[in-house]
Amino acid sequence: MTNTDLTALTGDYTIDTAHSAIGFTVRHAMVTNVKGKFLDFSGSLQLDGNDPSASKASIDVKMDSIDTGSADRDGHLKSADFFKIEEFPTMTFRSTSAEALGGDDYRITGDLTILGTTKPITIDLEFNGAAKDPFGNERVGFEGKAELLRSEWGLTWNAALETGGVLVSDKIKLNIDISAIRNA
Repeated sequence: MTNTDLTALTGDYTIDTAHSAIGFTVRHAMVTNVKGKFLDFSGSLQLDGNDPSASKASIDVKMDSIDTGSADRDGHLKSADFFKIEEFPTMTFRSTSAEALGGDDYRITGDLTILGTTKPITIDLEFNGAAKDPFGNERVGFEGKAELLRSEWGLTWNAALETGGVLVSDKIKLNIDISAIRNA
């Protein structure tokens, strides 16, 4: 899609959480990956098709909506060992810059706040397209990936393994699929 095609996409959008996902992958016990997702989040996009660097994104995630497929593990992640959801119920992302990399590739950088600690994070995005759905909504879609070290946000709980190594890796891979609807 060329930049002139993107001009028509300029506007404000609300993330359609029923058709979007915020997930993560973490290495467990040094041998396998555990995948998880957040079930409750909201957000908005402000797209500028003439100047993609002026585009913005904002996302709020309810931390008690974490789902890894294991109630025991989810309970541990919500506890004081990890996310302390009673004290820090929300994780937020607020973009600070955006750039077009060519073709359908973009990069957005912003402030990620977890446990009251705010650090920058960069997300590589692929523009998946735009379409009018059967209900008349104008939609855009993006797929994003990022990596972070959880220790930088104070998420340091771990357990040593008898064979060496640790139970939970420091590196977290984020996977984001966004479908957003243009505001009327």
